[in-house]
Amino acid sequence: MNEQRITFPSGALTLEGLIARPDSLKSVRGGVVCHPHPLYGGSMYNNVVDAILDAMWRQGWATLRFNFRGVGESEGEHDGGAGEAADAAAALEFLQAQPGVLSTGAVLAGYSFGSVAAMTAASAKAAPGALVLVALPLKMVDARALQHFAGPIVLAAGDQDMYCPAPQLEALHQDLGARAQRAIVPGADHFFGGCEPELADALAAMFKSI
Repeated sequence: MNEQRITFPSGALTLEGLIARPDSLKSVRGGVVCHPHPLYGGSMYNNVVDAILDAMWRQGWATLRFNFRGVGESEGEHDGGAGEAADAAAALEFLQAQPGVLSTGAVLAGYSFGSVAAMTAASAKAAPGALVLVALPLKMVDARALQHFAGPIVLAAGDQDMYCPAPQLEALHQDLGARAQRAIVPGADHFFGGCEPELADALAAMFKSI
């Protein structure tokens, strides 16, 4: 899938991103991917972001990856989470307004810190059709906000992830009920090094039913 560099507004800030639109005569679903923690080197150029995009492209979706405020060429400064959730919501709104992209039903995805931003945006600011949370740091955040999101939820983590332990993810999956799916990738830690293909395969399989 060919990506094109774009900019879009998030409040008074201008953020940078990369958008991909399939060659299609009909409108397609959209997917936004949020990157990991900016203060620890996170940006839209990330191996797990690439794996999520791979899974989305297999479904023929349009996608938007972007840099949170203060990262790369995006304006502003790191805001500790609240501003980044607003950035995720703005990215979703921008993608759904693009020609050839369905105005409803978009998928909002995130990895690690990005999954927290996506979860927060979905419960407070945005209205995605589905939510994808990869390596949600359950040891650090309260996932009860997901109870306010009624759409499909996809959860994924590695079985060696110290920040998103598999037993906690399984408990969350059970609490969310039938609208949630989950995948545990064998041998993967929080960073999925060397396990990107397995993650992409697991996500692609779950994406078929959301």
